[in-house]
Amino acid sequence: MRVEFEGTVFRWEARVEDWFFVALPGDLSAQIGEIPRMRRDFGAVRVQARIGGSSWTTSIFPDSAAGAYILPLKRAVRDAEGLALDRTVSVRLEIADG
Repeated sequence: MRVEFEGTVFRWEARVEDWFFVALPGDLSAQIGEIPRMRRDFGAVRVQARIGGSSWTTSIFPDSAAGAYILPLKRAVRDAEGLALDRTVSVRLEIADG
C-alpha cells in the first residue's frame, strides 16, 4: 500500500532528548489500522518513508494523543531536508505487507 499525505512536524519531549514526528491523517490511520497483519511492539507497522530526497525504513506507531499513527523523523532526515518544528511536510509511505 502506497500513500501520500501532508503533516506538520511536532516534538515529543522525552526525559533525555526530544523526538520529532509527523502524524498521519486520521482517516489514513484508520485504514492502516484495519489491515490485518501481525502487530509488532507497540502496534508498530513497518514502512518505507520518503520526504524530499530522503528515504528510510522505519515504523509508524499508534499514538493515542494524536489519535493517529505517527512517523518518527530521525535527525539525519530532519537535517538533510531542513525540517523544523511546526513545518508542513509532504510524506510518501509504502506500508509493508503482513
